[in-house]
Amino acid sequence: MGCGRRHAGCAREAGQATVEAAVLLPVVMVVLALLLQPAMLLYTRAVMSGAVAEGARLAATASHGEVESLVGGYVRRRLKAVPNVVCFHEGGSEAWDVAVEQDGGRVRVVVRGRARPLPLVGVTAGLVGQLDGGSVLLSAMVERDMRAEWVEGDYDDWIAAWG
Repeated sequence: MGCGRRHAGCAREAGQATVEAAVLLPVVMVVLALLLQPAMLLYTRAVMSGAVAEGARLAATASHGEVESLVGGYVRRRLKAVPNVVCFHEGGSEAWDVAVEQDGGRVRVVVRGRARPLPLVGVTAGLVGQLDGGSVLLSAMVERDMRAEWVEGDYDDWIAAWG
């Protein structure tokens, strides 16, 4: 049955969906923003973790003279997978702080960056990284042995064995 002039109750319900949408739409948008911000920061951290892990692997196989420039450049190229948007990373591709350290038989690769959380969502952004003023500090570090303990001899010995 349709709402005709005979049914006065139908006229009172005609705007109900509009009022419900006006109340519900802001709530849905806030919930969506609360879910998006941590997802963006977790994506950035995942890319950072992968970049430092691959950088440490590269440092373990590179010669000593070229390690910092080679690994630093490689890690920066991998970090270009993070969108150049302040919600993901603040400052562009040159704002990444990449450090490569070799100490004896160990290598350490560290990457630090900043992201600016969406408005009204900074509290959830703090769960992913440390808050510093209006930015979230993100970092990733990998420390590895350059040679496994079971490997005996040096590089020249291995070349001679397989040469």
